[in-house]
Amino acid sequence: MTLATTGQDVADETVAFNEKLAETLASAPKTYEVDDARVLRGGLGIFPDPVVLDEGVDRTVPGREGGIGVRVFTPSVVHGAFLHLHPGGRVLGSARHQDVRLWNLARAAGVAVVSVDYRLAPEHPHPAADDDCEDAARWLIDSAQAEFGSDRLVIGGESSGAELAARTLLRLRDRDASHRAFRAAYLAYGVYDMSLTPSARAFGERNLVGSTQGERWFREQAFPGRTIEQLQDPEISPLHADLRDLPAARFVVGTQDPLLDDTLFMAARWRAAGNEAELDVVAEAVHGFTSFPLTVAERELARQHSFVAAAVADAG
Repeated sequence: MTLATTGQDVADETVAFNEKLAETLASAPKTYEVDDARVLRGGLGIFPDPVVLDEGVDRTVPGREGGIGVRVFTPSVVHGAFLHLHPGGRVLGSARHQDVRLWNLARAAGVAVVSVDYRLAPEHPHPAADDDCEDAARWLIDSAQAEFGSDRLVIGGESSGAELAARTLLRLRDRDASHRAFRAAYLAYGVYDMSLTPSARAFGERNLVGSTQGERWFREQAFPGRTIEQLQDPEISPLHADLRDLPAARFVVGTQDPLLDDTLFMAARWRAAGNEAELDVVAEAVHGFTSFPLTVAERELARQHSFVAAAVADAG
């Protein structure tokens, strides 16, 4: 496994940002104090407001429970397709919340990007999101050549989206080996153990992005009433799954992320299972750092573009 520790040269900038972030969060209501998760969906809180681009096209693809919304970005030159699963703890977010980043990825890597509007908890608890992501993946596997002129596929996402990407690959592998259609996976600061890894348990309240109590709240929305043992079921927590025969993956996480151990453990198990893995640990970066105006964010997004472009290249 290739491991890099990055961002040390700009750590002062990242720390200064974190201090301002902590001041903002000190007076903000906590996610887990909200009685109804749906009231949080009107905005993204501390994250920048989404910019909706004309380049994004809303479509519907078939799913086992009806149509699944997807948002598609198609650049002028297409070498492959990237299935994107958005962040938000399976409770928040949508396919329309990262148009700028996805359009930049589409153009830089030469991929059509298909972002999935999977169903959200608590209205649709597990396995609704898993079902939607698997069904969207199967649609892309079957349709990419006709739709975009290439069947070179990559899957990925951030936070809960990274977890759903891993779960989708595992489902495809276990059911008919169709996971092999995906050449690579991009997994940014994912959550892979729903029973909480040591870093998530020890994080507490730091007025940064995420907290121990917040992590537990998100789990209860998506996986209500489960015991710790049930949350460790491989069908729920991919960290506990058999990870053999999966594509090459890029993992990235910041040192100030409650999900630090999730990525460290998952990357190690991914590689130990015989798969290719690269891991970047970013000095002082918080959860969701690629959404913020930071040098480390710009660098990681450029690395994502390069990783995806290489995966869909002719020799890939």
